[in-house]
Amino acid sequence: MMLNPLMLRAAAHCGRLTAVNQLTRTHSDIVEFREVFSKARQIAIITGAGVSAESGVPTIRGAEGHWRTWKTQDLATPQSFCRHTSRVWEFYHYRRELCLQAEPSAAHKAIAECEERLRRQGRSLVLITQNIDQLHQRAGSKHVLEVHGNQYQTRCVSCGHVEVNHKSPICPSLEGKGSPDPDVPDALIPVKDLPRCEQKGCDGLLRPHVIWFGETLDSHILTAVEKELETCDLCLVVGTSSVVYPAAVFGPQVASRGVPVAEFNTKRTPNTAHFRFHFPGRCSETLPAALARHESELI
Repeated sequence: MMLNPLMLRAAAHCGRLTAVNQLTRTHSDIVEFREVFSKARQIAIITGAGVSAESGVPTIRGAEGHWRTWKTQDLATPQSFCRHTSRVWEFYHYRRELCLQAEPSAAHKAIAECEERLRRQGRSLVLITQNIDQLHQRAGSKHVLEVHGNQYQTRCVSCGHVEVNHKSPICPSLEGKGSPDPDVPDALIPVKDLPRCEQKGCDGLLRPHVIWFGETLDSHILTAVEKELETCDLCLVVGTSSVVYPAAVFGPQVASRGVPVAEFNTKRTPNTAHFRFHFPGRCSETLPAALARHESELI
C-alpha cells in the first residue's frame, strides 16, 4: 500500500506524539521513583555487565562475547580450563589487564557516592554484582556481594588456597600475551609456567577465583544475598539482561514481596513486566540522576 503525503504527515505526527508521551511517562516515573527512594531505608542494587560495558569492558554474552575465535562463555568453564589451560589463562590475563586500565563509569561512581551518603543518614545500600572486575570497589563501594567471584583473586586447584592477586602480569610467561585478535595463535604456555601457588610446599596450578558456567555459586554469598533481598525496601536492577540464573530471579523475587523494583537498562528484559519502574538508556546517564541527593535529605 502506498502512503500519500497526508498519511505520511499523520504518521510523523503520531511518532512525535509517541516520543513525547514516552518522555512524559519517564519524567512521571522518575518523580515517583525519587519519592520512593527518599523514604527507603534498606536499598539493594543488583548490577550486571552493562555497567562495566560503559567503562569499555566487553560483555561475556552478545555481540562482544568473543575472544579471538571463541565464544567467551565457552572459555569460562572448568572443562575448557582442564583441556586448554594456557588459552584460558591468556583470556583472563587479557581481561585482568583490560580492567586494570578501565575507569569506573558514572554509574559506578553514583552507586558508591549514594552508599556513603546513605550511611551517614543511618540508611543502608548493598551492592549485589554479577561483575568480576572490581570496578565497583575502585569507585568506592564498600558493601559489595560478588555473586560470580573476583578475577583479581586466585584459587589453587591443589590446596584450595585463595588470595588477592593484582600482579600485572600475573606471571612472567603471560606478559604480552592474550591479544583478542582472531589471527593471533594460542601461546601454548606449558602448565608449569602458568600461575602457581606460593604456599609453602604446594606449587599447585592457580585458577581465577570466579564462578564458571556449570559451577555452583558460593553458598555463603547466596545466603548473604537472600538475607538482603528479604529485608530491602527498594531494589534497583542495573545493566543486566536478566537471563543468567540465579541472578535473573533476584529482582522478581523482591517484586513478589510488593517491594518497588526499578530496572535501568538500555532495553526491556524478560523481567521488565515484573517491575514497577523501567528507565531505558545508558546506566551512566540515567542512574546518577536517580540516586542523587533528594531534597528531603539533610546530610
